[in-house]
Amino acid sequence: MNPDRPDSPRPVTAVLGSPDDLRERIRRGARLKGRQPEATALEEVRACIGPRPPEGHRPDLLIEHLHRLQDQWGGLHPAHLVALAREMNLPLAQVQEVASFYHHFDLLREGETPAGLTVRVCDGLGCELAGAAHVRERLPALLGEGVRVLPAPCIGRCDQAPAALVGQVAVPQASEERVMQAVVAQAARGAGEIGRALGVSDHVDYDTYRAQGGYSLAAAVVNGEEDAEVVLRALEDAGLRGLGGAGFPAGRKWRIVREQPAPRLMAVNIDEGEPGTFKDRHWLERDPHRFLEGVLIAAQVVGTEAVYIYLRDEYHDCRVMLTREIARLQAEPPCPLPHIELRRGAGAYICGEESAMIESIEGRRGEPRQRPPYIAQVGLFGRPTLEHNFETLFWVRDIVERGPAWFAGPGRNGRKGLRSFSVSGRVAKPGVKLAPAGITLNELIEDHCGGMQPGHDLYAYLPGGASGGILPASLADVPLDFDTLQPHGAFIGSAAIIVLGRQDRARDAALAMMRFFAAESCGQCTPCRVGTAKAAALMEAPVWDQALLEDLSRVMADASICGLGQAAPNPIRCVQKYFAHEIA
Repeated sequence: MNPDRPDSPRPVTAVLGSPDDLRERIRRGARLKGRQPEATALEEVRACIGPRPPEGHRPDLLIEHLHRLQDQWGGLHPAHLVALAREMNLPLAQVQEVASFYHHFDLLREGETPAGLTVRVCDGLGCELAGAAHVRERLPALLGEGVRVLPAPCIGRCDQAPAALVGQVAVPQASEERVMQAVVAQAARGAGEIGRALGVSDHVDYDTYRAQGGYSLAAAVVNGEEDAEVVLRALEDAGLRGLGGAGFPAGRKWRIVREQPAPRLMAVNIDEGEPGTFKDRHWLERDPHRFLEGVLIAAQVVGTEAVYIYLRDEYHDCRVMLTREIARLQAEPPCPLPHIELRRGAGAYICGEESAMIESIEGRRGEPRQRPPYIAQVGLFGRPTLEHNFETLFWVRDIVERGPAWFAGPGRNGRKGLRSFSVSGRVAKPGVKLAPAGITLNELIEDHCGGMQPGHDLYAYLPGGASGGILPASLADVPLDFDTLQPHGAFIGSAAIIVLGRQDRARDAALAMMRFFAAESCGQCTPCRVGTAKAAALMEAPVWDQALLEDLSRVMADASICGLGQAAPNPIRCVQKYFAHEIA
């Protein structure tokens, strides 16, 4: 404004409001944004996961806390997720994205009432061969409202096919009648106990194991009475390899991790999600402390200060039993123990991949990591990590005490060692068969499985679960071991043998495997996420578009991040090579 000019504009006074208006505006700006937790929901969450420690809840326990809420309330209510995010000081988006990743968490809508009981009927290949589809189709009408019936990928009970889970209770040979009896029995247990696992009772418990000389070797190693180098040489001379599928030499792995800077950690994989595999459950249900002694020996030799055991969620009875037996071990330790935590999977096949399992243990989505760095260098919580399959550790005590020749000696056809074969399908006596490495399928069926089922002749077999390909009966005299099946386009992996008869079709088995891969892909990389779904759709056609399927197979094998997408083409290529008459 120019004071010498009367026509110049006058200043305008802005009215900001009264003091009360200003104070209210400040209060509105200070309010937390987003949905805030309800007081009742906070109390319910605290009752499930416990009070907040002074240092706050550990973020790696997010999945464990989600399980507690799921078990208590039958699902994950939105109000509980909001309260859990507040209690753990995590973004709500992070809690929701983790919960939505795993099959066994039910995210409920506002006001939605969860099912009173969930029955999961296995739709794995072994169970489908045994008539699981018929059982699954009839159950909803028989059980009525309030009981939810779902198909479930292989639940690790192929020797008991068809298998089901009523809540957390396993039902072997699951006919409609047996499932209905299990549902009635669960309802009789009363509120809060319906569907809860009871645990395994017929196993070697802590007292019995100690009385039989158990943990003497572990104590000797920990106390310096048994030299670590002697243990390492025993594993190397025995030829012990990783028995989860990859087959990396165990002794070499121990040496690699041992050379890394401390602190070092150990992660044990008992996720066992490969369709047709149940050997780890078989041994765990019988002799858990033989495995735990192997854990203690490995921890001492490698120098790991903490051990995280990752157990698949479908093994509810095993979890109850193993929790109890670890507590007994810790209450009366035979020697100083490392820190041990038992972690619960949540229904994600991909978490069988070592880096995806580590992501899950850390409380995140189970998505495989890019490598390098390898987990032996940068693994769990950023530390060098020894990762092992259950069965690899199960044999450590026997190899060291009995000598390497005890384990290596039984091999056939130039192979070394013993193998636990999970055999299912059209054999007379399915189950875990401890047999020499290098045994052939014909020998395995005749010598250990009582032959084929009546009315069935051998047509084909899957030597390594879903990932290992499909071979014809003409290759049933090939030795079964690491490195023997690759020339034929297959591999043994976890030694999950699924046997097909002449009433079955290899193309149907391949399609079932591809649908499984499509459902279980973590979705992180496009070749796997899109490739498996597209391949499954193409494989439904009476005549396959083989050129397009081969193009898809090449992309998946070459560009996928992890073994799921890389191995997914194996069933396709085997059908094209050995069973062309089925798809032409």
